[in-house]
Amino acid sequence: MTDSSTTSDVRSAAAAPPEPNRPDQAATFGRPPGVEGSFAPDVAPAGRPQPTVAAPDPVLAEAFARPAGVTDTLQRDPYAQPDAEPEAEPDPWRDPGSFASMSSPAVGPEESVQAVDPGPRLGIRELLFGGRVHWWALATLGVLALFIGLFGGLVGRWTAEVVTPLHADTVRLEGGSPDSGRPNTNVERVAKAAQKSVVTIEVRTAVDGGSGSGFVVDKAGYIVTNNHVISKAANDSKAKLEVVFADRQRVPARLVGRDVKTDLAVIKVDDVTGLTVADLGNSDDLQVGQEVIAFGSPLGLDKTVTSGIISAVDRPVPLRPDADSDTDAVINAIQTDAAINPGNSGGPLLNDDAQVIGVNTAGAMTAGGSIGLGFAIPINEVIPIANTLIKDGKVTHPAVGITAATVRNDRIFGAQIKDVAAGSPAASAGLREGDVITKFNGRPVEGADELTVAVRTSKIGGDVEFTYWRDGRYFDGRITPVSD
Repeated sequence: MTDSSTTSDVRSAAAAPPEPNRPDQAATFGRPPGVEGSFAPDVAPAGRPQPTVAAPDPVLAEAFARPAGVTDTLQRDPYAQPDAEPEAEPDPWRDPGSFASMSSPAVGPEESVQAVDPGPRLGIRELLFGGRVHWWALATLGVLALFIGLFGGLVGRWTAEVVTPLHADTVRLEGGSPDSGRPNTNVERVAKAAQKSVVTIEVRTAVDGGSGSGFVVDKAGYIVTNNHVISKAANDSKAKLEVVFADRQRVPARLVGRDVKTDLAVIKVDDVTGLTVADLGNSDDLQVGQEVIAFGSPLGLDKTVTSGIISAVDRPVPLRPDADSDTDAVINAIQTDAAINPGNSGGPLLNDDAQVIGVNTAGAMTAGGSIGLGFAIPINEVIPIANTLIKDGKVTHPAVGITAATVRNDRIFGAQIKDVAAGSPAASAGLREGDVITKFNGRPVEGADELTVAVRTSKIGGDVEFTYWRDGRYFDGRITPVSD
């Protein structure tokens, strides 16, 4: 209500007629005496100095003044329209809306051309030399060019005859005189002497097969090889066992006997005449560094010969059972760097006299094949095993009734006894668990494999001296191996 009343009052006041000038307002807001217009006349008070415009500084005048002869402003009006170009004269040929009319033609008439006389023809002298060379000079140049051509042809012919031609019908290649047949090297001589006694042995079952090597030890047809070569044939009555001789004659074979503890076996072929028997040597006097030759059929490649030296002797090498063999042996091996690969097994290791000094049995292998570490069973250990197999078909070995493990520490190296069988030769000799055997039958023992070899190479029923360690002291003893 209050706001509405106020608004009404203001409108009422605005609508009221103006009041006449009152004397007091006229005295305050009116014009001074003598003034008729809205502004007082521009009259400078007497005695007061008036401002004047000074002349511009010469530097500024030179920088900002108009150039001489220019009366217009320096900046063109940005909104000014450009000067219109003069209209071109209308062209009825380019104006589609023009009317048809007569005009000048687009192309004028051709002007007539006056025929020109071709003149005389140019000769070689005028063409090449502009007519400035005399005829006799031109003839001289021709003779000179002919001479140069003849000389170049003669030189080319001579150089062509100097270079030897690629093909000739006068060349004939001929071989040398026939070989006298006499071996030039020891390896060649040994290979020729032993190759007929070495055979390849193949075993085939219903699912797979394998091959190895062997050598003839008797004219009756007995052949020595490794047990792991014929293991599949021994465990599969349906397996096929064959022998392939050096002349490629293939003959069935039968298993005579085998020994899994020495990895040796004997097989036999029947009705084969003219067999060459291998010459057996002596492995007790072998020397490290002695040259040897390995013969066999590595990877099925028959009649393969490799040569090397004896790297070590009396090396214990364990052979464990696997999917292809039941051999469980520790051989007292001859170590050689003559390459021995799968398939060499059972073949002979020969000396310079072509005598068999070992049976190739194993090789250290990597993914790339042989690495120069091959192992063979000494022939002096093979002979008694082979004789027993030929006679009885099986072999027994010395045993002392202990189980041992290798021990090597700051105090002792040797074969530590883990178990002693009751009533065994070891129990009778006073050995007990924890004792460490360091020497057996004159052979140093630094591990369980060496003890196995030492026991197996002893004689059944013979007294054997040994040394053992117990509670920080060494003791000597005697033991009598029995048959296993």
